[in-house]
Amino acid sequence: MAAFGKGRGSRFVLLLLGVVIAAMSKARNLKTRTGLWLAASLVVLLGAVGGASLVLRRGFSARDEPSAIEAAIARRVRHLAVPRGARDTPNPVALGPETVAEGRAHFADHCASCHGNDGRGQTPLGRNLYPKAPDMQLPATQSLSDGELFYIIHNGIRFTGMPAWGDGTAEDDIESWKLVHFIRHLPEISATEIEEMRTLNPITRAELEEEEEMRRFLEGGEAPSPPRGHDHDHGH
Repeated sequence: MAAFGKGRGSRFVLLLLGVVIAAMSKARNLKTRTGLWLAASLVVLLGAVGGASLVLRRGFSARDEPSAIEAAIARRVRHLAVPRGARDTPNPVALGPETVAEGRAHFADHCASCHGNDGRGQTPLGRNLYPKAPDMQLPATQSLSDGELFYIIHNGIRFTGMPAWGDGTAEDDIESWKLVHFIRHLPEISATEIEEMRTLNPITRAELEEEEEMRRFLEGGEAPSPPRGHDHDHGH
């Protein structure tokens, strides 16, 4: 199973599974389809054995990158987990500068801790999740339909760091649809927008302490201590 450690085995299993699934989609005979189902099950079992081998050798560290087969299966499962009706739902909120600005403010306050203001996921939280927060400017996210993005925002993704944010109210739905518009805008986000978002990011404990020290100083207390590094950076 050493090949799995280098990704070659996982890519082979993934390729083999794709061939079997493609054959199943074309098979018309029930007996043939049953045989292909069994073959697909064996391929999945092979992948599971390879995955178990990796776990035994490397443990459950969140520092590792998901293997090729993990990532491919996760994307497929994510796609299948979104009901077709939800995937095909159009964004009911009209696109415009104000809508994008409101989505940007919401993203800065609720999402940037993991995803970064630019959506690339290069934050201490985002880099240390398993799987790591995705680069939302790339096609893997941008190719999702508006309905898929909305569904993921509202329902989260199991076994990842993505929580479910929807509370079922009409107002919350509108806010999520505005977020979808902003996510679409991420590939073109400007440095000015990112800088503005810094002022909207949640304040850290260190920043609160600095503000309190400054308040006491202005009221006649001791001079504030030298600035310290923040707990984490939202600006990436």
